[in-house]
Amino acid sequence: MKLYRLIEELKGFKSELYGKDFLLTWEKSVDDLNTVLYVASILKEMRGLNISPRIFDSGLAISNFRDKSTRTRFSFASAANLLGLAVQELDEEKSQISHGETVRETANMISFLSDFIGIRDDMFLGEGNKYMRQVGEALDEGFAKGVLPVRPGIVNLQCDMDHPTQSMADLLHLVNEFGSIEALRGKKIVMSWAYSPSYGKPLSVPQGIIALMTRFGMNVELAYPEGYDLIPEIVDIAKNNAAQSGGSFRVSHSMVEAMRDADIVYPKSWAPFHIMQERTKLLMKGDKNGLKELEQVCLANNAKFKDWEYNEQVRTVTKNADALYMHCLPADISGESCAQGEVSKNTFERYRIKTYLEAGYKPYIIATMMLTNRFEDVGDLLLRVIERNTKRVAL
Repeated sequence: MKLYRLIEELKGFKSELYGKDFLLTWEKSVDDLNTVLYVASILKEMRGLNISPRIFDSGLAISNFRDKSTRTRFSFASAANLLGLAVQELDEEKSQISHGETVRETANMISFLSDFIGIRDDMFLGEGNKYMRQVGEALDEGFAKGVLPVRPGIVNLQCDMDHPTQSMADLLHLVNEFGSIEALRGKKIVMSWAYSPSYGKPLSVPQGIIALMTRFGMNVELAYPEGYDLIPEIVDIAKNNAAQSGGSFRVSHSMVEAMRDADIVYPKSWAPFHIMQERTKLLMKGDKNGLKELEQVCLANNAKFKDWEYNEQVRTVTKNADALYMHCLPADISGESCAQGEVSKNTFERYRIKTYLEAGYKPYIIATMMLTNRFEDVGDLLLRVIERNTKRVAL
């Protein structure tokens, strides 16, 4: 049975995920990351076999989305429900946060009978990941002083630096498309900027991709027009990862040349690092006029690179003219969601269902981040749940 094989292989990894928040993939070991891939695969297989993985009889999973979301919001809710937890969304406008309640106080007040907190905070460069750690410190104190019966685990649902639930779902998608994690070694993946008629898209997706895929011996190429840099320290992390894993990492400034012989392509718009720095200053000052002026400057600069569109012509230079197209969604689709954008309508349609499959791994990744935070021996736990064989849907 495939489930038992996966659990047996899972035992070969020595992870240190227990009791740890999942904030950045580069803080986790390769064994940690492999553990997440395997547990998520087991949960997905259990779902297919109508085996319920509910291990909680009660409890809350708190979602705090400080930016808009569709896929991640519903994936978090699905993951919590899969494990038996109810979801409560923290609406900051309806809470005392809008009246000046501190991070330390809010973190404890929402956590009396909570097991996990998922946070998306990607708008302020240099602040999102910092905020998650502030919440973590407040929870540590609350648990240590007996205020909280358990210390809720934090899952990063996207910050200014990384989007780990997205990149890990992307990695699991690649594992299933190519057959194994080892099969990814030597494969060329291009993380490319692409034109968008909007501005201010976070840096966390491209940063997450280059920092994660370089851990597994892949040949990663980052392509963008001059001036559309990412956070330099994270680019350095990708370089170091590639050197350690036996893969490669390079930066180029031509989409077409970067895509040549690529096995996987990920054309996605983002705002330049220096623009995001300026935008954060304006946001924190509440300078609406300054933000409007910056937006116009950025849109005008974006418009210089409308030819950075992934389309049928560019696709022909990829491996067998059929590189696997990936996107975190929603994509800016030329002729459909916008006049001109990241990807042509025909090309997106060719891979549309694949992108849906890619997104579909995220609930299992999030559920895994919860399980591995709370349970030290997840393999043994899952084995007992499988043998319990409670049906998700009564037949």
